[in-house]
Amino acid sequence: MRKYIKLYKQFVKQYIKTLIEYRADFILGLVGFVLVQFVGVVFIGLIFNSIPELDGWNYYEVLFIYGLAQIPRGIDHVFTDNLWILSGSIIVEGKFDKYLVRPLNPLFQLIAERFQPDGFGEIIIGTALFATAYAKLNLSFGFVEVVLLISIIIAGSLIYTAIKLAVASIAFWIKFGQSYLFMTYQLAGFVKYPINIYPKAIRFLLTFIVPFAFTGYFPGAYFLGRETIWNGIILTCLISIGGVFVSYFIWTKGMKRYESSGS
Repeated sequence: MRKYIKLYKQFVKQYIKTLIEYRADFILGLVGFVLVQFVGVVFIGLIFNSIPELDGWNYYEVLFIYGLAQIPRGIDHVFTDNLWILSGSIIVEGKFDKYLVRPLNPLFQLIAERFQPDGFGEIIIGTALFATAYAKLNLSFGFVEVVLLISIIIAGSLIYTAIKLAVASIAFWIKFGQSYLFMTYQLAGFVKYPINIYPKAIRFLLTFIVPFAFTGYFPGAYFLGRETIWNGIILTCLISIGGVFVSYFIWTKGMKRYESSGS
């Protein structure tokens, strides 16, 4: 365990050094992500300027879910962004060899190698929206609610990572899988809003096939008194644990299919 912690610290230190050297790029990237998320908030505002409610949900309830959904997405973005590179160039160019020759878990090396601070833009906007909606809705969280909130944020982050890892691992078979990952990841945009506004087919997809609904909607609906603790908390945690095991299984099967650039 110590060698894993030591290696991760080395990666982080190196990346922080790079950020200091290229801080203008970092600032522009962070501001860019904040602006992208801000556009989404403006869009919600425009919708509610025309209608008082969205299928029974008021403005701040939608904002609550939107903000909550962005936090785990941002956490996943910060720590596992290298999975995008895996699906795009690492395998197709035979660069995966370097992870296999080191006496450390290849997945740990892959994830620890890249730290993406642009994701803090999503975390910042998500936290701000969540806090604003929390105040406007006059919610009051006690100790238990805070623990549950932290739990579902962690679980939501793991769901994002599990889905990303499972789809990115397809590249072991087809070499270039980034287009599939991009297409799958776009589905996460739907769960920024209450999923009951969508047709049944989309609700089924987001709940049972690609369970992004458990990263924002179901937990948010629970805290708003619109979902049971089973759907909002327990099932969210179970799906995150199950998703990690399933995606890691796909990853290990994929590694066995890997062919280096010289083979």
